[in-house]
Amino acid sequence: MKKINQNMTIGEVLDLAGDKINDVAEVLMSSGMGCVGCPMAQMESLRQGCMAHGIDEKEIEKIVDEINEMLK
Repeated sequence: MKKINQNMTIGEVLDLAGDKINDVAEVLMSSGMGCVGCPMAQMESLRQGCMAHGIDEKEIEKIVDEINEMLK
């Protein structure tokens, strides 16, 4: 499986999640990104979405790591 990174759009991340989409969406929502279904999620990178919701760089890295671990 392709690893996700913070430069991918939120839509790409969710697409790559496949059958784990609900789990990945839960990680994002529990991090304060309740807008995973928002149309902006198709255009905005994971990093941009996190920054817009006040999530700092260290936390973004943790989110990416958690999702990649989940998708192994």
